Amino acid sequence: MAFDVNEIRTEFPILNRQVHNNPLVYLDNAATTQKPQVVIDAIVDYYTNYNSNVHRGAHQLADEATRKFEAARDSVANFINASSRCEVIWSAGTTESINIVANGIAKLLKAGDEVLVTEMEHHANLVTWQQACLASGATLVVAPISDKGELDLEAYYALLNTHTRLAAIPHASNALGSVNPIQAMTARIKSISSDALVMIDGAQGIAHCDVDVQAIGCDFYAFSSHKFYGPTGIGVLWGKEQLLADWPVWQTGGEMIAEVSYQSAKWNTLPYRLEAGTPNIADVIGFGAAVEWFQQLDKQAVLAHELSVLNCATQMAESFDGLEIIGSAQHKVPVLSFVMQQGHPADIGFILDRQGVAIRTGHHCAEPLMNRLNIPGTARASFAIYNTVNEVERLFEALEKAKKMLA
Repeated sequence: MAFDVNEIRTEFPILNRQVHNNPLVYLDNAATTQKPQVVIDAIVDYYTNYNSNVHRGAHQLADEATRKFEAARDSVANFINASSRCEVIWSAGTTESINIVANGIAKLLKAGDEVLVTEMEHHANLVTWQQACLASGATLVVAPISDKGELDLEAYYALLNTHTRLAAIPHASNALGSVNPIQAMTARIKSISSDALVMIDGAQGIAHCDVDVQAIGCDFYAFSSHKFYGPTGIGVLWGKEQLLADWPVWQTGGEMIAEVSYQSAKWNTLPYRLEAGTPNIADVIGFGAAVEWFQQLDKQAVLAHELSVLNCATQMAESFDGLEIIGSAQHKVPVLSFVMQQGHPADIGFILDRQGVAIRTGHHCAEPLMNRLNIPGTARASFAIYNTVNEVERLFEALEKAKKMLA
């Protein structure tokens, strides 16, 4: 399907609403994206027409729910080029996906092992490994970034050694937009420490980058539905089948059991061994609808559109007196973080909201990164498939008013 931003916008009902008597300009997509009508309809259809638990019901509704539920797994597996559908594990989101891996790795780590992270991490891809290291006696190693917000690859590679047990890498920074060369990094990590596992935090990468897990070569890739035009409360842990097949179970209960007695239990096969309890059926189906919707689009045209919107915003920011862009990496997802001389980010966000412009302010769950950059936080405008150059102009008109009010 050809890409037409105006046509795309008609598929998102929320974009028609007014905020404080102004047309909504939604620029908080790195936090969560809006949902197309087809996703909303899929969730309503489930609850309206075939609401049932999945897998073991002996009736028509259960059969329909199970087929839709598992079809969504197939859609995701196809989208990320998984080698098997059983490598797609449903979770509550990126954070839980990372915790599933950390729960297992904490049982494998020992004193002398190292876990390598970066200075640009979201808390979910930092604190999780920090706590795993504290529990196991392993060492957390932090690779530096440049003042531009790019990972210092030379320093990163110098930190790799045979003690590196796991490398956790953000595909893209949620706070700065910086994109990391994860395929090249994975190859380098594996060449230096063949036993090292590579975990990719794909929360910001899944909607804006080409994600082919086999080509990347990583061991785990985690992402959330709600940053990819799907519902909240559902995400994916992708992992290599040979790893997940024996990975320590995350939770115990129903579905993940193959055989149980009062004395012992045996775990189910993949993917169910890591999916305890009744799953989030409606939102899995909604996520499947989001993936199918997105795959009908010309992805390269979508990425080109997002880049053009980001470039427009960057040019306007560079010429805006008193505004400083935070994060100027050569390769970025469509995120523009900035500070202004005239006011605190929170004040800027409040004034923009009164004009119908929705952005995010603060440390963006990346407090150590903000400390590294010597700032308390930023204002962040993040763009998606439905944003336009006109909305960028609205953003900077609102910022001009904010500057005058805060001067």
